[in-house]
Amino acid sequence: MLIGYARVSTQDQNLELQCEALAKAGCKKVFEDKVSGTRADRPGLAKTLEMLREGDTLVVWKLDRLGRSVKQLVDLVGELHKQGVQFRSLTDSIDTGTPSGRFFFHVMASLAEMERELIVERTRAGLEVAKQLGRKGGRKRKMTDSKIESAKKLLASGVPPKDVAKNLGVSIPTLYRWLPGSAHA
Repeated sequence: MLIGYARVSTQDQNLELQCEALAKAGCKKVFEDKVSGTRADRPGLAKTLEMLREGDTLVVWKLDRLGRSVKQLVDLVGELHKQGVQFRSLTDSIDTGTPSGRFFFHVMASLAEMERELIVERTRAGLEVAKQLGRKGGRKRKMTDSKIESAKKLLASGVPPKDVAKNLGVSIPTLYRWLPGSAHA
C-alpha cells in the first residue's frame, strides 16, 4: 500500500498541493503535520511510521518534508528498509524500490558517514592541538586555588558558608563540593 506524508513548517502554509500530489500518486492514506521540528514533535509522521507494514511504500512530495538533515533522512530510510518498507519522493524522482533509487541512498548514506568521520577527525585534531598548547577541555573551574584558600580562611574566622559563597561568587553547593567540611561550619 502507498502511504503518504505531507508536512509544512508553519500553520500559515498550505498542505493542499502536497496532499493532491500524493493522492494522484496513488496514496491510500495521507498523514499531515503543520509543524517544524524534530520527529518527536511530528505526530503525523509518528502515525505514518506506525501504520507502515512490510511491502508498503512511504511517499513524500519532496525529500525535505521527511528529514531535517541528510543523516536524519538516511537513518529513517534505513529504518524503513529494515522493515521491508520502500520510500519514494515525488519531486526528487527517488524510489528505493528501484536499483537506481537504492544506489542513490547508498551514496547519500556514504556521504553522511564521511561527514560524521570528518567531524570526529577534526575534533580529535583540535583537542590534540589544545593539549599540546597546555589547554584542558571543559569549563573553567569556579573554585580556583586562591578562592579555596580564601574560603578556608573566611570559614575558619567564623563567616557563615552562605556569606563565603556569596563573597566568592559561587553557589553554596559549589562551596560544599570543594570544601566538604564547610557544610558543618
